[in-house]
Amino acid sequence: MLDETIITRAIIESYTKDFVDHLKVDVIIAGAGPAGLVAAKYLAQSGLKTVLFERKLSFGGGMLGGGIMFNKIVVQDDGRPILDEYKIKLEQFEPNYYVADAIETVAKLTAGAIDAGAKIFNLISVEDVKINEKMEVKGVVVNWTAVEMAKLHVDPVTFKSNCVIDATGHDVEVVKTVLRKIPNSKLNTSTGNIMGELPMNAEIGEKILLETTKEIYPGLYVAGMAANACSGGQRMGPIFGGMLLSGKKVSTLIKEKLLG
Repeated sequence: MLDETIITRAIIESYTKDFVDHLKVDVIIAGAGPAGLVAAKYLAQSGLKTVLFERKLSFGGGMLGGGIMFNKIVVQDDGRPILDEYKIKLEQFEPNYYVADAIETVAKLTAGAIDAGAKIFNLISVEDVKINEKMEVKGVVVNWTAVEMAKLHVDPVTFKSNCVIDATGHDVEVVKTVLRKIPNSKLNTSTGNIMGELPMNAEIGEKILLETTKEIYPGLYVAGMAANACSGGQRMGPIFGGMLLSGKKVSTLIKEKLLG
């Protein structure tokens, strides 16, 4: 015989425990797109306590829709080893072009991050950053996405970390918050500001993405499309090798900083 109060208690108590257990971590990632999911896996695998916040109900960012809602994605030779590591099935279309199922890819990237020890919370939006006396980013301020959508005045809560990754895609939401709320803040770009995403050029965009993946402000890193949007890189469309490699690179940069 089932007792609904036991079911409710099980959900509330276990979720609350997870929430409290991750109030202070090594790395916080905003955005569970391909770059954020890959970064979470490699960071957690190295022993760094990692939490990922996704504002939507689903994971994968733009990857789930493939191209124009045809849920297939393309990766090139450089990105293939990462998908091979996740045992994602690939079909060669032409030399240097491999097709993967977007739904399988997102599911396995998500499972890979969780299996490595990363904690993912969905339906939570990052609305602000926490800073220290040196104006370095040392955490984030979050609220329920539903609260944000309803425009309710409900105070948020804070999670602390040593590093934060903005993997929010084209909108670079965390970086914009830093520029808006920290006086005289300048980014690690040629202009000191968000340069904006350039028009479509997959070849240039894929190549430059590893250069634009970096520490953009003390304590704050950018990965995936957020990186190209910050530094003026091109849009790439439904080819995702660069996004995967960007997630791996940002994890390497943070591991070098925190683990030496």
